Amino acid sequence: MSGHKSNHLFAAKKEESFEHRDEMNSEHKKPKHKGKHDKPKPWDDDPNIDRWKIEPFDPSDNQGGLLEVSEFSVLFPRYREKYLQEVWPSVKSTLKGYGIDCELNLNEGFMTVRTTRKTSDPYIIIKARDLIRLLSRSVPAPQALKILTDDMACDIIKIGNLIRNKERFVKRRQHLIGPNSSTLKAIEILTGCYVLVQGNTVSAMGSFKGLKQVRKIVEDCITNVQHPVYHIKILLMKRELAKNPALQNENWDRFLPKFKKKNVKQKKVKTKEKKPYTPFPPPQQPSKIDLQLESGQYFLSDKKKSAKKWQEKLEKQAEKTAENKRKREAAFIPPKEASFQDSTKSTEDEPNDVAAMAKSLKKKTKELGKQKAIENINAETFIADPEKTQKKKKRKAA
Repeated sequence: MSGHKSNHLFAAKKEESFEHRDEMNSEHKKPKHKGKHDKPKPWDDDPNIDRWKIEPFDPSDNQGGLLEVSEFSVLFPRYREKYLQEVWPSVKSTLKGYGIDCELNLNEGFMTVRTTRKTSDPYIIIKARDLIRLLSRSVPAPQALKILTDDMACDIIKIGNLIRNKERFVKRRQHLIGPNSSTLKAIEILTGCYVLVQGNTVSAMGSFKGLKQVRKIVEDCITNVQHPVYHIKILLMKRELAKNPALQNENWDRFLPKFKKKNVKQKKVKTKEKKPYTPFPPPQQPSKIDLQLESGQYFLSDKKKSAKKWQEKLEKQAEKTAENKRKREAAFIPPKEASFQDSTKSTEDEPNDVAAMAKSLKKKTKELGKQKAIENINAETFIADPEKTQKKKKRKAA
């Protein structure tokens, strides 16, 4: 019993000591960090350091060079062969300065770039690969060589597989270029990128932000989501909003326009009516020989056949000459005069007008006879305007 009591006392004392130690640790415990090496550093709060700046590569940063040889090959179309032959010496000399070896294979139609022992920059081989890709997509060599700088990136957007209909694809690609390449120039100015539309691809060179905007504009145009003009309007407004320092940390959605897509009426495709299904094939059409057998031409001699053909030819010529003669003579036929019809109409209306005039004269003579009995009135003035004479009388009476 005494042994059990001693064990219980020892366990209780051990628990108390652990609790006391945990309390001490919790008081002096430092805040944990997520990463193993994510500890506060003295230069974290330094305002003079620009963390987004890309430092230029110095050969002294990698004096040992590269251990393995990296190589990239890109095919080019046949129409670029002549231009690449002319430009290749300048491309080769530029890449040699970066320690990159390049090769132009005209037999198989591809360009190759590879690292050498003199290559110190490990990323320059990726830049060289982008260079030969741009050259194969018809980008001029002076422009394509700018990709070797650190602040320049490129993006080759494939647009050929975004739409199936060839006519629509060509039309939408033209929307991207615009009249006299005006739309393309506007995109280049606003995004700060070089853009080239060639065949089924769009090559772009510039900053990462600008390349993202170019890809969005191109894909929306080809998939018919939004016309490039609307994107240009939005980019212009964003440029103006960026000038205002008060709006730098605010959401710009309330300032930007929202364009609604209008449904344009499309042409209805005429569908052919399906004929009732029959398991039997259609009757065979008579051949040329069958038709000749029916008409009897098959049994005629060569002289008679040629004479018949000549006769048919003469008949066709006679019909054609008669038709041409009729067309020439039609120009000399005088048109029908409209005045004759008007004169006939006037002659038909004349007896009705005469009868109406006779009735009115009879009426006026009767009224004149009544008025003469009362007063002396001039007959000519009464016939001309009987109402005036009546008005004068009323005035006199008044």
